Amino acid sequence: MHEMVRIKKETLERLKKSVLQNPQQECCGLLAGRGGVIVRDFAATNALASATEYEIAPKELFQHLREIREAALELMGIYHSHTNGDNKPSPRDIEQAYYPDVAYLILSPRKDAPKPVRAFSIQNGKTVELDIEIV
Repeated sequence: MHEMVRIKKETLERLKKSVLQNPQQECCGLLAGRGGVIVRDFAATNALASATEYEIAPKELFQHLREIREAALELMGIYHSHTNGDNKPSPRDIEQAYYPDVAYLILSPRKDAPKPVRAFSIQNGKTVELDIEIV
C-alpha cells in the first residue's frame, strides 16, 4: 500500500456528486485503475439502505469485480460515504476492511467538510490516512 492515492479528476468529481444524490444514505462502490492511478468508479447499491452502514451485495460485488477484470483494470479502492459528515473510518469500517491492499475512500456530504474525500489504508485493525493526488 502506498502512502498516496492517485485518482483521475473526473473520477473524483463523480464520487463527490454521488454522495450528494442521496445524502441520507451511505453510498458505496469500487474503484479501479491501472499504473497506480484510479481511473474508474463502479457505483454499487447499498444493500443495507442505511444511513450508518453499507454493504455491497455479493452478486453485485462479483459482477463489478468481473467488469474490472474484463476492462484490464485492477481493484484499487472501495468507497463509501458517512452521512454524518465525519469521514474517518468507523469501528465497523475497520472490522469489515476485507481488502487490506486497497485504499478506502470515505466521502462527506457536508458542504463545510474540511476534506470532503479522505483515503485510508486499513490493515490488521490499524488505519493510516493517505494523501490524495488528483491527476
